[in-house]
Amino acid sequence: MEERILVVDDEKDICDILQFNLEKEGYIVDVATSGEEAEEKLTDIHQLIILDVMMGGISGFKLAEKLRKKENFVPIIFLTAKNTENDVLTGFSLGGDDYISKPFSVKEVLARVKSLLKRAKLVTPPLETKWSYKGLEIDIPANRVTVDDEEVSLTKKEFEILSLMAQASPNVLARADILNSVWGENEYVLDRTVDVHITRLRKKLGKYAGIIVNRSGFGYYLNLEVKE
Repeated sequence: MEERILVVDDEKDICDILQFNLEKEGYIVDVATSGEEAEEKLTDIHQLIILDVMMGGISGFKLAEKLRKKENFVPIIFLTAKNTENDVLTGFSLGGDDYISKPFSVKEVLARVKSLLKRAKLVTPPLETKWSYKGLEIDIPANRVTVDDEEVSLTKKEFEILSLMAQASPNVLARADILNSVWGENEYVLDRTVDVHITRLRKKLGKYAGIIVNRSGFGYYLNLEVKE
């Protein structure tokens, strides 16, 4: 299935440039020149939004906030000339997944789109999802892991790694996939960091340490027999 992207920008030239180059890469692209039009055009089959922040009417930030309040978790790349630290933090706090400053490189946009779509495929939004294996339960919405009804104390990164593997199960996650999803592409960490966190996770899971499987040369996956 081809990925479908909604480009939202009140500058028609930018919409045309992005649409042309994204379609050359094989994506299906829809265009909106306002936040209001974007709301009308956005459907469940769109897998990514490239969203301008500064628009008349509904701003990109406001539109993103409205979508997240409706529990619409479609990935969003903000595209804007506003690139101060506060603007970037605001974008991420409203549920943005990436941030590209104008003027932009088309190659950079294509690379960010490809990376974000790949990451999005790994994770299903955690709405009412629990994973369990015998006495182990991973409750993603509650940010809680229990072993035989006793809560396991995990750090934020440890929980994010475990829940990521649970959501991707039974697919194998490469170390790079885990690093990009948990730490982000802009944070410099070594592949070895994943191994260290996995070692700690296994120790904390005790008798269930074996559910975290290392497929040599490929990465890690969670061997969960029961999925609720």
